[in-house]
Amino acid sequence: MSFLEDLQSKILIGDGAMGTMLYSHGVDRCFDELNLSKPDDILRIHQTYIQAGANLIQTNTYGANDIKLSRYGLEDDIRQMNKKAVELAKLAATPSTYVFGTIGGVRSLKKSAHTIDEIKRNFREQLFVLLNEDVDGILLETYYDFEEMQTVLQIARKETTKPIIANVSLHEAGVLQDGTSLPKAFLTLEELGANVIGLNCRLGPYHMIQSLEEVPLLEHAYLSVFPNSSLPTLNEGRLVYESDENYFKESALQFREQGVRLIGGCCGTTPKHIKAMAEAVSHLAPVTTKKVKVPKQEKVKITSNNKETLPPLQEIVKERRSVIVELDPPKKLSMNKFLLGAQALHDAGIDALTLADNSLASPRISNLAAGMLAREKTGARALIHITCRDRNLIGLQSHLMGLHSLGLSDVLAITGDPSKIGDFPGATSVYDLSSFDLISLIKQFNEGVSYSGKPLGEKTNFSVAAAFNPNVRHLDKAVIRLEKKIACGADYFISQPLYSNQQIIDVYEATQNLKAPIYIGIMPLTSSRNAEFIHNEIPGIKLSDSIREKMAAAGTDKEKARQEGLAIAKDLIDTAYDLFNGIYLITPFLDYSFTVELTNYIHEKEKQKAERKITHV
Repeated sequence: MSFLEDLQSKILIGDGAMGTMLYSHGVDRCFDELNLSKPDDILRIHQTYIQAGANLIQTNTYGANDIKLSRYGLEDDIRQMNKKAVELAKLAATPSTYVFGTIGGVRSLKKSAHTIDEIKRNFREQLFVLLNEDVDGILLETYYDFEEMQTVLQIARKETTKPIIANVSLHEAGVLQDGTSLPKAFLTLEELGANVIGLNCRLGPYHMIQSLEEVPLLEHAYLSVFPNSSLPTLNEGRLVYESDENYFKESALQFREQGVRLIGGCCGTTPKHIKAMAEAVSHLAPVTTKKVKVPKQEKVKITSNNKETLPPLQEIVKERRSVIVELDPPKKLSMNKFLLGAQALHDAGIDALTLADNSLASPRISNLAAGMLAREKTGARALIHITCRDRNLIGLQSHLMGLHSLGLSDVLAITGDPSKIGDFPGATSVYDLSSFDLISLIKQFNEGVSYSGKPLGEKTNFSVAAAFNPNVRHLDKAVIRLEKKIACGADYFISQPLYSNQQIIDVYEATQNLKAPIYIGIMPLTSSRNAEFIHNEIPGIKLSDSIREKMAAAGTDKEKARQEGLAIAKDLIDTAYDLFNGIYLITPFLDYSFTVELTNYIHEKEKQKAERKITHV
């Protein structure tokens, strides 16, 4: 039976990440070259994936082309590497295993880096070697640039009648880099002759499922997915993926519901993930009908107010209860909803509106611009996040000078998520400075001196917050980092969200002797899917079984899920309230109704506390 005939009645399993397996064993160089220098390692990984349940394995040739190999000076070995890769995959394969020749995308952010003619020459050279070695099909993967994908697919379809899998990669769920919707892109690829069309890399299961909800079943092609295991975290200079294989087992069932017939894994996935997915769906027939979700759009209006001047936040939180709220600047150009939220939160009595600096490495409207608009139109105090990721030393100093000139003196200094986890994983993460260095630089500005020692002409007056991640195995080590940040000049801390009362208590006990106050982070959950995404795909954060069960019990009832999420957050606030003066609320998905209600809840507790004092007097 052929590959396409198999897909008519079965859900097939692809392999997982080759690079992740090699990287986990300390290999950090050109993976394609290992076909020649370490063939036994490549063979063993193929065999391991087959034993885990993979029906299809890919040749280790993702970057075995002229453009990518030239970075290592290995462009003369293209033919050898591709031939050997096919030989190793076939040697590992069983009679029921399909071997597909893999060709990866070249373009990332800059189209000008490689012309279409260069891409055509580059692609043809690798394609002809793989076809001459008689692979069972061609797999095109990790194509962010849709023009490139269409170009190479047309070449491949013209040169062979073998099955072609065309997997695009998304920065944003449901839409390609050039703005093409996923359903439209899939239809185009079907018309160009792809037999299997899908997604790979960049996104984890959560966002791939979300993307596929808007994609109808195709008439002449099948759907595929090769998700990343999760968002990566930076651990001692190495990118590490963390994800429970049981989550992949559950995700495989959801992929089936979306009509997917070929399921594999990309970055961070291992034989454990593949085995879990194989066990989940191998015995199930593919679905032949599905309900397609239609996305909704909302419109909002703008309000305005006057600005006000307040003492530094570190002084406020030492004296009384203080609430600050994060409201992310929009990813699109309209500021309406953001300003409505800023107004509502200001009216609710928050002390500051905190504005992330392209959180999770995803581009948004400048938080400086958003902060200025919020202050001018609503009166809200803006706390501006500054990451080391996006600006070199020159840019950071220029940015600080600009903030000072505009009168924005509240800042949060952070390292910033690596670009790899964001919407543009090919973008450069600068990291000229660490968060420690940035705190020191800001304090040096407060002395009227630039990084190079030159006088600035006047002193800045920045109040410097620093980030605190309590979601770690060893809290004592995290506290040591806080002490180092205090030594660098941090005035106070803002924590990542916590989802355990005991964890809040543990944080209090571990930090009660610190000289700088802490705002404890609380982010309300919005749904069971939101809870599972945070638990399984956000590095370092795990939810308790009881919380996940409560959110799951709400089912698809949005209002019930909202109330449950608020109830969980209020319970956490009750614990934090008795231990910390500072509460940091994080607005989910720009839905400020959550954080407005929680702000009101905190103020009501303050009111009741004051009334009890009067009664006792």
